[in-house]
Amino acid sequence: MMRIDLTSPAFEHQQTIPERYTCDGKDVSPELRWTVVPSNTQSFVLIVDDPDAPVGTWIHWVLFDIPPETRSLPEGVQGVGTQGRNSWRSPGYGGPCPPPGKPHRYFFKIYALDTMLELSAGATKAEVERAMQNHILGYGELIGLYGR
Repeated sequence: MMRIDLTSPAFEHQQTIPERYTCDGKDVSPELRWTVVPSNTQSFVLIVDDPDAPVGTWIHWVLFDIPPETRSLPEGVQGVGTQGRNSWRSPGYGGPCPPPGKPHRYFFKIYALDTMLELSAGATKAEVERAMQNHILGYGELIGLYGR
């Protein structure tokens, strides 16, 4: 599996996510960029989750069927790919919003696929992951931290 370099101009890997991208700020998605993708990529999937949530992994964003020529998502992206359902049971991005205490880790994960998933809008992370099986060509992740 090819490694994809996923970065953001908003924060460095393993560094603090600025408040702007959290529930304490504007709650907009940060700009994301990726490079070095497999030549036969047909779509991308982006999943953002928090494995440190007290109730188990909290899903902040599921975005799939991102066009294969895409190499970045602007801040507050709209109209690219298909929005899945997050743990708030709504489509789109929901920023970090941890309880007070130790900072949580937020995993921004990008997958290059050899197919379009063509699932319905509002698909869950589990549905997207099932559909991705045996289609992943490349993977990258960016971890951000946020605490209150």
